[in-house]
Amino acid sequence: MKTTLGRRTRVLAATTATAGLVLVAGCSSDGNGGSGTKTAAGGVEVVKAGQLTTCTHLPYPPFQSEIDGKVQGFDVALIDLVADDLGVKQAIVDQPFENFKTGGSLNAGQCDLAAAGMTITEERKKNVDFSDPYFEATQAVLVDKKSGISSFADLKGKKVGAQAQTTGEDYAKSKGLDPVSFESSDAVINGLRTGQVQAVVIDYPVVQGWLKDKANAAAFEVAEQINTGEQYGFTVKKGNTKLREAINKALKDAKADGTYKKLYEQWIGPYDESAASASPAA
Repeated sequence: MKTTLGRRTRVLAATTATAGLVLVAGCSSDGNGGSGTKTAAGGVEVVKAGQLTTCTHLPYPPFQSEIDGKVQGFDVALIDLVADDLGVKQAIVDQPFENFKTGGSLNAGQCDLAAAGMTITEERKKNVDFSDPYFEATQAVLVDKKSGISSFADLKGKKVGAQAQTTGEDYAKSKGLDPVSFESSDAVINGLRTGQVQAVVIDYPVVQGWLKDKANAAAFEVAEQINTGEQYGFTVKKGNTKLREAINKALKDAKADGTYKKLYEQWIGPYDESAASASPAA
């Protein structure tokens, strides 16, 4: 999740549950989002009548990114299901990751929830409430095939890149590395492509999607996939129990009726039962 500051926040609104989202406004201070709480189905309060406002940070494929002028991805599709249950439409606000990692955007009433491929951690739980886990995540070491790097252990003494303020960066530091920080997943991978770094540590699903391109797969490879025990969750303002429960219900229903599996295969790749077996967030 990149942390570009000084960039105008963009607000995007949903078209359909599967088609994604389209740009409708140029800045976050439109005067509507903070006009008072409204009530959706089930007594869930939303910051703007008729919509479920989601904070994210673009791009972070395959979870959320702009494709053909629309914001689409796995997270987008799952939150569309929540919006449908509440009888509203999803709208997306693109902000720096730090804004909702700390709960700032939620506390300020700029959005109802955050969906950004965010790992559930004890530190983040101090600032926000997480939904049940919806995705089992691992880290990957991505390298040029000519690098001679075949494992994480080979990174010692190498110039390694990672996305700023992510668990990938934290993991690299915890193992004694001093990674070069990049603002986004795109920037990290571009740093590897252009030779700024010799390897990157990044969420495996991002790499998985990037390597679907034959040209990328011809030149780069995953040296090692690292199971760090990470799980992704959606976040709400602390104490927003009704919305948290609505998100959990939508996730449970999607797993039960096959919708989750369908969306997983559409956006992530071959379905693994472990992706749906995550235990509820504490």
